[in-house]
Amino acid sequence: MAAKAAGEVLNVAGREVVISNPQKVLFSEAGHTKLDLVRYYLAVAEGALRGSGGRPNVLVRYPNGIGSDFFYQKRAPDARPDWIDVVELRFPSGRTAVEVVPRDAAALAWMANLACLELHPHPVRADDLDHPDELRVDLDPVPGITWQQLKDVAVEVQATLTDLGLVGWPKTSGSRGLHIYIRIERRWTFTEVRRAALAFAREVERRVPTLATSKWWKEERHGVFLDYNQNAKDRTIAGAYSVRPRPDARVSAPLSWEEVPLCDPAEFTLVTMPKRFADLGDVHVGMEAHAYSLDRLMELSARQEKDGLGDAPWPPHYKKQAGEPARVQPSRRRQSSKPLIEIVRAQQEKDALVYLEAWKGRHPEAAAHLQPADVLVDRMRGRYKTWTRIRLNLEHVPEAVRPPQAPVEDLP
Repeated sequence: MAAKAAGEVLNVAGREVVISNPQKVLFSEAGHTKLDLVRYYLAVAEGALRGSGGRPNVLVRYPNGIGSDFFYQKRAPDARPDWIDVVELRFPSGRTAVEVVPRDAAALAWMANLACLELHPHPVRADDLDHPDELRVDLDPVPGITWQQLKDVAVEVQATLTDLGLVGWPKTSGSRGLHIYIRIERRWTFTEVRRAALAFAREVERRVPTLATSKWWKEERHGVFLDYNQNAKDRTIAGAYSVRPRPDARVSAPLSWEEVPLCDPAEFTLVTMPKRFADLGDVHVGMEAHAYSLDRLMELSARQEKDGLGDAPWPPHYKKQAGEPARVQPSRRRQSSKPLIEIVRAQQEKDALVYLEAWKGRHPEAAAHLQPADVLVDRMRGRYKTWTRIRLNLEHVPEAVRPPQAPVEDLP
């Protein structure tokens, strides 16, 4: 390691990676710096590359740390080393972008130098962008659901996969959820893989209807939502070993199924994961051994459709799909079965949450009846940034004290 223009130069397997402003603090509470982030990804590079390597990645950058603005960067920076691989993707919108494809530890270090905390790989390999090689099961708990309840659903997910002749590889999301990856043969389109994921979500819901849901509309969900739309084209989720923007620098930790009932996601951080990796290696090392067929899931999807369960709504920016129900979100044509009001839109989630508390102070009677799942925090993703809106489901609030829909506060 050598000094260069107030930075550091790392030699990573023969490649020079310049780390600018290495002591810049990215996690103010824990005190972790950019150089700490780089060293972390070098320590777990083998596993991180198994999850995200050879795939186009969206860069999610936090140039001033997790307490400040961040942004999504799909297009690879023009100023990049000639050994950084890229590939051009075409998105549902019709736009294209040349995205970074990490191939080695040096690429991970280079990405970390851009304050790219998270690895966000697409579910395709760079040599075939039209046929995913993994199906992603994203377990997303609604507010108020405990970690134990989430683990109970994960156990049912494993049992359902086994019954379908599939093998899943679980990991913590690094936030509140769990992800399970299934390696699949590369012969289905994104639309077909999403349909298979929807069929799987509905099957888990059928088996444990009080614990799991496949309902698309937030106000209709309960328990744990199996987010099948994570399999739509252009969707990415945090990859294995990805650092997350949490105060404790929590990471998305690959697990064995034996660990799932016992684990605590808070145990896996930028500090603790390198030792775990050194002791155990990558517990997902066997993931590449076999790719599975989706034939049985496609057959299940066909049976569900015959029984009246056709396609589910797609996110708003996707083209209308064959067999899709009326596109009603965010269209005003849809009348929710729940009494919803929208109270705020904000560029920053923290500002929206501050406004929510102020709203509760102005409407204490109504606020006293709200349950955790009644507060619908929608993280809306634009081309480069996210923004937040908050809606309230007033079904548990007596009609006499329900506030009416007022003009929505729009915060900068």
